[in-house]
Amino acid sequence: MACSKESKEGFCAAGDWTCKPEKVAVTCGTFGEPCVGLDHYPNATVVDYGHIRGSAAMQKEIHARGPIACTIDATPLHKYTGGVITTKGGFTNHVISVVGWGTDPTAGLYFNVRNSWGEYWGESGYVRVQAGALSMTNCAWAVPGEFTAPEKANQFACFEDGSNCDASAKKA
Repeated sequence: MACSKESKEGFCAAGDWTCKPEKVAVTCGTFGEPCVGLDHYPNATVVDYGHIRGSAAMQKEIHARGPIACTIDATPLHKYTGGVITTKGGFTNHVISVVGWGTDPTAGLYFNVRNSWGEYWGESGYVRVQAGALSMTNCAWAVPGEFTAPEKANQFACFEDGSNCDASAKKA
C-alpha cells in the first residue's frame, strides 16, 4: 500500500500502518491456511541517499553511481510509441529510473528512461525524454547496502503456507 501513518487520503487514514511482520511481508496459503507475517524474506538496504535537480547534476550522478529515480508527468506517455518526447509536462504522477543520456539532432539532450509498464510499451519499456520535459526534475540517488542474493548464501526459502517463516509462531 502506498500509505503511511501520516497519510490521511482515501483508505489510508483508516489503516493500521504500524511496523510488524504481517505489515512488512506476508504470505497466504493456497488451500485456505491463514495468512502469516514472515520473519524471513528477500531484503535490500540503503546505506546512503540524496536528492538532485537539473540536467547537469543528473548526468554527473548517473555517471558516478548509475541509475537515478525521478518523478515525471506520465500522462503524455500513455500513448507514447517511440522517439524523443518533448512535452513539457505539468504535475508529476509517476516515478521512473533514468539510466543514461544522449543527444538528438533536433531535440538536443535527452535522458534514457526505464519505465515500469512492461517491455511492450514505448521503446521496449524505455522512453527518451528531452532534458526539461515531462517535469522530470526531482530526482534521487541511493547506494545499496546489504541485500538478499543467491551468491551471498543468505536466502531462506519459506514453505508455501509460510509456516516455517511465521513470525508469530516464534518463541520469545
